[in-house]
Amino acid sequence: MRRRIYCLSILVLAGAGSFSCTSVKEYQKNKINDAEMALSNRKVEKTELSFQSYREGSSGANSGKSGGGCGCN
Repeated sequence: MRRRIYCLSILVLAGAGSFSCTSVKEYQKNKINDAEMALSNRKVEKTELSFQSYREGSSGANSGKSGGGCGCN
Protein backbone atom coordinates (compact mmCIF):
# COMPACT_ATOMS: atom_id res chain seq x y z
CA MET A 1 0.00 0.00 0.00
CA ARG A 2 2.79 2.37 0.92
CA ARG A 3 4.66 1.59 -2.29
CA ARG A 4 1.53 2.26 -4.33
CA ILE A 5 1.07 5.71 -2.75
CA TYR A 6 4.75 6.46 -3.35
CA CYS A 7 4.54 5.49 -7.03
CA LEU A 8 1.32 7.45 -7.49
CA SER A 9 2.84 10.58 -5.92
CA ILE A 10 5.92 10.30 -8.15
CA LEU A 11 3.68 9.93 -11.19
CA VAL A 12 1.61 13.00 -10.22
CA LEU A 13 4.73 15.12 -9.60
CA ALA A 14 6.29 14.05 -12.90
CA GLY A 15 3.07 14.84 -14.73
CA ALA A 16 2.76 18.25 -13.10
CA GLY A 17 6.37 19.05 -13.92
CA SER A 18 6.02 18.12 -17.56
CA PHE A 19 2.99 20.35 -18.12
CA SER A 20 4.35 23.42 -16.32
CA CYS A 21 6.59 24.67 -19.15
CA THR A 22 5.30 25.56 -22.58
CA SER A 23 6.36 27.72 -25.48
CA VAL A 24 4.32 30.79 -26.38
CA LYS A 25 3.47 31.43 -30.00
CA GLU A 26 3.94 34.91 -31.48
CA TYR A 27 0.23 35.63 -31.80
CA GLN A 28 -0.33 34.67 -28.14
CA LYS A 29 2.22 37.12 -26.76
CA ASN A 30 -0.13 40.10 -26.98
CA LYS A 31 -2.34 38.47 -24.34
CA ILE A 32 0.61 38.09 -21.99
CA ASN A 33 1.88 41.65 -22.39
CA ASP A 34 -1.10 43.48 -20.91
CA ALA A 35 -1.54 46.44 -18.55
CA GLU A 36 -1.16 44.34 -15.41
CA MET A 37 2.43 43.56 -16.31
CA ALA A 38 3.44 47.21 -16.66
CA LEU A 39 6.13 48.37 -14.24
CA SER A 40 4.40 51.63 -13.38
CA ASN A 41 2.40 52.22 -10.20
CA ARG A 42 -1.03 50.68 -10.32
CA LYS A 43 -4.06 51.99 -8.43
CA VAL A 44 -3.49 49.61 -5.53
CA GLU A 45 0.12 50.68 -5.13
CA LYS A 46 -0.83 54.37 -5.28
CA THR A 47 -3.44 53.85 -2.55
CA GLU A 48 -0.97 51.97 -0.36
CA LEU A 49 1.60 54.74 -0.84
CA SER A 50 -1.01 57.33 0.13
CA PHE A 51 -1.88 55.45 3.34
CA GLN A 52 1.78 54.98 4.20
CA SER A 53 2.56 58.68 3.65
CA TYR A 54 -0.41 59.68 5.78
CA ARG A 55 0.58 57.34 8.62
CA GLU A 56 4.17 58.49 8.55
CA GLY A 57 3.07 62.08 8.98
CA SER A 58 5.66 63.23 6.49
CA SER A 59 3.06 64.52 4.06
CA GLY A 60 -0.65 64.92 3.70
CA ALA A 61 -2.88 62.38 2.06
CA ASN A 62 -2.29 61.83 -1.66
CA SER A 63 1.21 63.31 -1.40
CA GLY A 64 -0.04 66.76 -0.55
CA LYS A 65 1.89 69.51 1.21
CA SER A 66 4.81 68.06 3.07
CA GLY A 67 5.79 69.11 6.52
CA GLY A 68 7.71 67.93 9.52
CA GLY A 69 4.92 65.79 10.90
CA CYS A 70 4.61 67.98 13.98
CA GLY A 71 2.19 70.50 12.47
CA CYS A 72 4.77 73.25 12.08
CA ASN A 73 4.50 73.94 8.37
